[in-house]
Amino acid sequence: MATYVIGDLHGCFDQLQQLLDLINFDPNHDHLWFTGDLINGGPKPVEVLRFIKSLGERQICVLGNHDLTLLSIGIGKNIVTNDRTNGFEPVLNAPDRDELLAWLQSRPLVHFDQNLKILLVHAGVLPQWSLSEILSYAKEVETVLRTETMHDFYLNMFGNMPDTWDDNLSGWPRIRFFVNCFTRMRFCNTVGKLDLFSKGTVNDAPPGFAPWFTLPNIRDNDLKIIFGHWSALLGKTGVHNMVALDTGCVWGNYLTALCLNDMQRYLLANY
Repeated sequence: MATYVIGDLHGCFDQLQQLLDLINFDPNHDHLWFTGDLINGGPKPVEVLRFIKSLGERQICVLGNHDLTLLSIGIGKNIVTNDRTNGFEPVLNAPDRDELLAWLQSRPLVHFDQNLKILLVHAGVLPQWSLSEILSYAKEVETVLRTETMHDFYLNMFGNMPDTWDDNLSGWPRIRFFVNCFTRMRFCNTVGKLDLFSKGTVNDAPPGFAPWFTLPNIRDNDLKIIFGHWSALLGKTGVHNMVALDTGCVWGNYLTALCLNDMQRYLLANY
């Protein structure tokens, strides 16, 4: 039995199947983890959702920012208009859309494996937070997402403020900050301020900021964090316990799988 973690799919179903052939995936014994952003960009988002959902307990998938945007449109009835949302339409028009959206909404923000000491998250975590805080804050969002308050959540989810962590944050600003950390962040500073605008490589950090995974506290413990979201990294962090798996398949680069049994990487080129 093997467990593989696969980077952001963005609707690249055919490439996923090719990668599973490459690793000799056995659906009866192996497990798959996914870093989120299952949809939007590639041509087959419905097939991606149906396949991963069909894996049942043999899959773990955390929510990404594109997944949440889809949910805000499909369940929250928000109107989101930009040139990168066309990839949602196949899901929204699918005959089983309600079932797919309900399944997606029930995915976690983070997943922690106690035995492996591995944390799975889409974008990142604030370096100032302890593991217990990370899990607690993710649970706050998940609770809101799965109760009658979910429609208010979708109305209040978007935005870049507040951009600095404060223990006294409350209400929707608090929830929004958590969402931005778990699903959108790349750069932050030592006092817990996020930069949500810069999207380049690690060398493109704004003055006073750094990639979240390079800052003290988070990088100096024995916790291994696996994340996606940041395709410009091309899978390289330079930090031994920080593992980036979004290698830009949807942009014509690679789809990556990491075997947790031996930490071997498998790359499928999407040229």
